[in-house]
Amino acid sequence: MNHFTYREDQLYCEDVPVQKIAAEIGTPFYLYSHATLTRHLKVFNEVFEGIDKLVCFSAKANTNLAILKLFASAGCGLDIVSGGELFRGTQAGFKPDRIVYSGVGKTVEEIDYALDTGILMFNVESLAEMEQINRRAGKLKKRAPVSIRVNPDVDPKTHPYTATGLKKNKFGIGYDVALDSYRIAAELENLNIVGVD
Repeated sequence: MNHFTYREDQLYCEDVPVQKIAAEIGTPFYLYSHATLTRHLKVFNEVFEGIDKLVCFSAKANTNLAILKLFASAGCGLDIVSGGELFRGTQAGFKPDRIVYSGVGKTVEEIDYALDTGILMFNVESLAEMEQINRRAGKLKKRAPVSIRVNPDVDPKTHPYTATGLKKNKFGIGYDVALDSYRIAAELENLNIVGVD
């Protein structure tokens, strides 16, 4: 259910005519329904009732501070792919220990920033990245919490630009070497293995 409805051929967001908002602030504009977002989050959480979980909103979906604040205040975690998203997330009220750092191409500066901030974990995309995080954590005298993103080599039969779980994609470590990758991670003294992605 969403809270965008037509009443007598006029579009409403919740109980406000969209035309009234357009007249007051001008066009174009983005309009979000607080009630719709909180309702969808509630339904999603109910599916996992009784399971220890952390639902993370993907910052790359929308970094509007009002949207981020809504999800932070609802107790969500945040999935980020950059230092900028980490900054916006903490500004919006996400606790660092509820932030997961995913994505390829993490820079040294971003890794250091995330370690200093005290994020929940890094989702590691490659052995080279794992070693870099280990080095940076050692330099900062910290232990980096990591999970390894395992690429399952599964074809989702969707648009090729949005498929991320095929062996040919740049994301994650192949499932055929995942166990070896965890063994390597266990040997690195500045990492703390906390999960699988």
